[in-house]
Amino acid sequence: MAATKPNTGFWAGKRVLVTGHTGFKGAWLSLWLHRLGAQVSGLSLAPKTDPNLFSLAHLDDTVAHQICDIRDAKSTAKIFAEFQPEVVFHLAAQALVRPSYDDPLETFAINVMGTAHVLDAIRRTHSVAACVVATTDKVYRNTEHGIAFEEQAPLGGHDPYSASKAASEMVVESYAKSFLAEHGVALASARAGNAIGGGDWSQERLIPDAIRAWSKGSCLDVRRPNAVRPWQHVLEPLFGYIKLAEVIWDNPNLAQPFNFGPNADDVFTVRNVVEQASTAFGKGDAEFAQFETGPHEAHLLSLDNTKAKKKLGVGPKWRTDEAISVTMNWYRRHFDGADARDLCMADIAAYEAAA
Repeated sequence: MAATKPNTGFWAGKRVLVTGHTGFKGAWLSLWLHRLGAQVSGLSLAPKTDPNLFSLAHLDDTVAHQICDIRDAKSTAKIFAEFQPEVVFHLAAQALVRPSYDDPLETFAINVMGTAHVLDAIRRTHSVAACVVATTDKVYRNTEHGIAFEEQAPLGGHDPYSASKAASEMVVESYAKSFLAEHGVALASARAGNAIGGGDWSQERLIPDAIRAWSKGSCLDVRRPNAVRPWQHVLEPLFGYIKLAEVIWDNPNLAQPFNFGPNADDVFTVRNVVEQASTAFGKGDAEFAQFETGPHEAHLLSLDNTKAKKKLGVGPKWRTDEAISVTMNWYRRHFDGADARDLCMADIAAYEAAA
């Protein structure tokens, strides 16, 4: 039977550490875990955008957070020792493809060595029993043959971001086999990407770029209108992360890589997303490029979510068109004066109630 919502009894009182809690996905995850009754702590850099969901949702009143760079191994280990978490979600990352071309060394330092620092801190913190490392749908060696990637597919990466995340998967596997399994820590990786949802103001992401343009009455320039991505509402992969942590707590043999993405028949191009987003937002013009510009980015990417369905009971609840509608409704209501935290909580409640 498919899981419908997180196990509140499991999370009540659990000490949970989220790295990257000031980011888009980390803020949503921290809010959800707090709603479930967890004692949430956070380790992250300061928010990178203004506005940002962390500040708008007043997460500094909810999360016991520390500003820390995971490239600093000693500071990272110190925070783990202070918080003594039982469950860790590692989301802190340089999470964008195009900026990885601008500063590849920073991307590799954060995504590879940063992950190693977090896992080494876990190795030295005996309270931790389960950890989920969020990587990306872009960890696979993408030959763009139109095949949805299964978890056993070869890893790779053309751009520095994808390569750094594929390398971080190898770090996860090494730490699991060399150290953490024998210490009783269940360590799994979660592969998902192209998450949309309210409260994202990141640069170089489609929906935030659209919101910035359309809220000012400007036209959105779309670089690759025909590119296909596994679009999903941010609550879809976060639900996967939460259920994965629940499962591996009692069944460490399932501490494996898992894909979280839309079903095979739910395929949207960038153009499809922009057109539906404009309709849902109530306004918004777009200029679609005739020719690709900029550094290399994969044109076709899709994930096979069969394993998560069978072993975790986790599958998509909202199709892409519904995810777009929910997302644009969040922004529209926020611009009308609604509180960001209330909007997030309403979306979480609606998601939990969805069949």
